[in-house]
Amino acid sequence: MTADTWITLLAAIVGGALRVGTPFLFVSLGECLTEKSGRVNLGLEGVLVLSAMAAFGGAYASGSPWAGVLCGALAGGLLAALHGVLCSLPRVNDIATGIALMLLGTGLAFYLGKPLIQPQAPQLPALALGGWSDLPAVRQALQVNALLPVGLALAVLMRWALARTRAGLLVRLAGDSADTARALGYPVAGMRIAATALGGCIAGLGGASLTLFYPGSWNEGISSGQGLIAVALVIFARWSPVRCIGAALLFGGAGALGPALQSIGIGWGYHLFYTVPYVLTLLILVATCRPGTAAQGQPGELTSTFSTK
Repeated sequence: MTADTWITLLAAIVGGALRVGTPFLFVSLGECLTEKSGRVNLGLEGVLVLSAMAAFGGAYASGSPWAGVLCGALAGGLLAALHGVLCSLPRVNDIATGIALMLLGTGLAFYLGKPLIQPQAPQLPALALGGWSDLPAVRQALQVNALLPVGLALAVLMRWALARTRAGLLVRLAGDSADTARALGYPVAGMRIAATALGGCIAGLGGASLTLFYPGSWNEGISSGQGLIAVALVIFARWSPVRCIGAALLFGGAGALGPALQSIGIGWGYHLFYTVPYVLTLLILVATCRPGTAAQGQPGELTSTFSTK
């Protein structure tokens, strides 16, 4: 391959990582906050799909993509809050409830979103960061989702808040030792509901980026399991919001391999590369979820969920 071909391939992978990685970033940040409080939300797939539909519908009805973003965040937060409330009840399992909420969220989205499959909604603006280059492939690759800087800033802010603020300390306390938090008089259930709901709002921004930027339309296969992959992303990032950035870009780049190969004319077998994110998910879970061990950085209350004793 020529130098220009290599540059085109690299630019396509980088651009794909930025586009595909943006929803991964928001969903993984939302799940990171939820798990930091000691709760697992496997219903994030439903949150992502419902928020994607709500964002598209809100933008279509209002004519403003930013109104759509707000609708997506609210829809994600409401469904996640329902998960948090149900899981706070006695003898209710996080995993089973999450699966039920995933089915509820996707079912609602498919039912309510039927009229939205054909219409076009206004899209989020793209930030042109490639003006410094004369290469069209580079300029195209660096047409960045306007929500991406928001996600990067949110990751840094979340890390600071969890480490330096009283609210962040209480969230971590609830996730590491619920008994200690209760002994000190703190309402563990309330803190977990709040963290789960806020995590759902953050994940809802990922849903908005799907329908309002890339691929920029609403259809029933919009998510492709990204909500479920987010759980593995958080484990891979060791429950660190800043590491979620690298994990999201890695998975985004993996998901962009197929289209990148097509961009340089390689058509044979490219479809196999669409499986790379799912293979990575399996490898991460196999490598980290070992019997009798806890992953580095794992909140103490999640030990029974992510390890077998």
